[in-house]
Amino acid sequence: MSQALEDKIKAIQEKLQLLAKQYATIQKENASLKNALAEAKAQAAAAAQSADKLQHQLDAKKYSGALMDASEKKAFEKKINGYIKEIDKCIALLNV
Repeated sequence: MSQALEDKIKAIQEKLQLLAKQYATIQKENASLKNALAEAKAQAAAAAQSADKLQHQLDAKKYSGALMDASEKKAFEKKINGYIKEIDKCIALLNV
């Protein structure tokens, strides 16, 4: 009977060792995936920033070249007026 008990204990120990190895493997994989996710987020942020910069450059070239039709001019004037209103609000807040 003690041999059967020893065999069961040995089997449990082997299973525990296997679980410990699997846990370590999963921990390493998790850390690797977290690093990959952080890198992907950084690349996405850099790409978004680059896209914004390029869009601003495109807008500047479009507006400086005066190649706008009537609807684009209205949209541009509306955007400029919005900026002016925001600046006026900021100045008003600073004067308080």
